[in-house]
Amino acid sequence: MNTQTPYCFTRIRAVYSKLSDKERMVADYILEQPDKIIHSTISQVAEDIEIADATVFRFCKRIGFKGYQAMKIALASEVVSPIKEIHDTITEDDDEATIVQKVFKSNIKTIEDTLQVIDPEQFKKAVSALTIARKIEFYGSGGSGAIAMDGHHKFLRSGLLTSCYTDAHLQIMSASQLTEQDVVVCISHSGTSKDIIESLEVAKSRGATTIGITNYSKTPLSKKADITLFTVSEETEFRSEALASRLAQLTIIDALYVNVSVKLKDEMQASLKRMRNAVAIKRV
Repeated sequence: MNTQTPYCFTRIRAVYSKLSDKERMVADYILEQPDKIIHSTISQVAEDIEIADATVFRFCKRIGFKGYQAMKIALASEVVSPIKEIHDTITEDDDEATIVQKVFKSNIKTIEDTLQVIDPEQFKKAVSALTIARKIEFYGSGGSGAIAMDGHHKFLRSGLLTSCYTDAHLQIMSASQLTEQDVVVCISHSGTSKDIIESLEVAKSRGATTIGITNYSKTPLSKKADITLFTVSEETEFRSEALASRLAQLTIIDALYVNVSVKLKDEMQASLKRMRNAVAIKRV
């Protein structure tokens, strides 16, 4: 985590998975009621959450601030004067060039924020599991289905056995045939997709390692997956949070693929050579 960054929200998201139960209570309170925080004393916050003042103070130190007041100042800069220069809200009065600029800058911000919340330990576990997998399966429904297909498309080049299912019935049927040597990558922005959760549970019952890619939040997917990788995105009037998060999801999968490729260099090169030779017959 970049401790030079004043952004309070990003700092909280970066350490959220490592927080204690009481620390998470403070984190949730800040994330859900930031406006209230900047007008409250440390004692008022502690009283609302029903914890000790010292716990709130320790939380502020945990996320890299000298104390509660320093955290409040950083939070106020985000809430009162939001960091909007690079992802301003699109309005109906914007011309085409302005909208293009705002969309590009918003995408850049989404990827930068997601990089801040990537847990290195979780990411390393994901790379290790994928590298030694007998088979890798990607599950996603709706918009997440397109991300799952991209993951399958990338990992085909690795020489590893891979497949992708966007249909709920096929997902759960395939999950029932997995083994302890297999890995399933479940993609769901909301983390609450019933179909994805059910397929993940079946895969886990078979002993497969499960990796969840979801937006930062306390969701069934983040709680049930063996390994969780989070994205961060913001919703605007003309663009949903889920839509913005897709670039972050694609980038996470790309980073996983490159890491696995580095570790499987020889197999990767042989696989690419076979693939290029095969694809060559499709060219006129």
